[in-house]
Amino acid sequence: MLETVLTMGRSIATLVGQYVQRYLHRFIAMGLIVLLGFTAPALAAETSNSDLLQELERIGQQAFAATQAKDYATAEQYWTEMIEKFPNNPAAWSNRGNARVSQNKLQEAIADYNQAIALAPDAPDPYLNRGAALEGLGRWDDAIADYNRVLALDAQDAAAYNNRGNAKGGKGDWQGAIADYLRATELAPDYAFAFVNYAIALYQVGETDTAIRKLRNLVRKYPQFPDARAALTAALWKQGRRGEAESQWVAVVGLDPRYKDLDWVRHVRRWAPAMTAALDSFLKLQD
Repeated sequence: MLETVLTMGRSIATLVGQYVQRYLHRFIAMGLIVLLGFTAPALAAETSNSDLLQELERIGQQAFAATQAKDYATAEQYWTEMIEKFPNNPAAWSNRGNARVSQNKLQEAIADYNQAIALAPDAPDPYLNRGAALEGLGRWDDAIADYNRVLALDAQDAAAYNNRGNAKGGKGDWQGAIADYLRATELAPDYAFAFVNYAIALYQVGETDTAIRKLRNLVRKYPQFPDARAALTAALWKQGRRGEAESQWVAVVGLDPRYKDLDWVRHVRRWAPAMTAALDSFLKLQD
C-alpha cells in the first residue's frame, strides 16, 4: 500500500504520549516518531510504474520495521536506499532525519530536514522535525521559529504547541511554556505528554498543589504512564508524603527504569529544574 511510504515521519520532541493511541508509536532518543499522512505529488509521478511502486513499498516497510525494533541505524540505511532511488521524495528525507535524530546525529538530521523542506515547503512535519533537532542542540530560538512555521501552516497543531513549550522552557520562559502546554491540551485532550509537561511547568513556577492534582488525575487516567508517576513521586516526596511517593515509584521502576538515571531525566526527557531537583532528592535517599 503506497500510503505506507507516503507518510512524513513526525519527530515530536521529548516523548510525546506513547500511552495515548492518537499519538502512539515508538520512542526515539529525543522523543517519539509518529507517522502522520503526507502525500507527495512528485513521488506519485515518479512512481507510476507498478514495479517501482512495489519497490517503494518494500523499502518503506523494512524501514518502519527497523524503526519499530529500535534499530535506527538499519532504518537510516533503508531511508538512504529510498532516497537514492527516489531523491524527490520529501518523506524519505524527513524520515531519514528522524532515524538520525534517534542516533543523536543532529546536524545530519537537520540537513535531511532542510532537503525535505526544500522539496515540500508547505508541509508542516519537516519543520516540526527540524525544531526537535534544533532543541537537541540548545538552539531554542531557531526551534521556536520552526514551531511558529508549523503553526502558521496549521494553527491547530497540538504537537507544535507542546514542542514550542519545550523550547520556551529551555530558554527559561516557563510562563510562556505553560501557555503553550495548556493550548496543546485544549487541542488534543488525550495528549498525555502535553498534560504532564503542563503539570511539571506549573511545579516549576511554584504552583505545587495544582501540579500534584493534575499529576494525580493523569495517573488515574493513564496508570501505565511512567512519566506522570515519576513526576508525582518526586513532587510527593518533596512534600514529605514519603509512603505515597515510594508506592508510586515501585510502579515507575517496573514500567520504565530510565527514570532512575537523573542524567537521562535532565538531558533527554528534559524535565524542568525544580522537578528534576525533587527527583534527585528522592533518588539520593533511595540510594
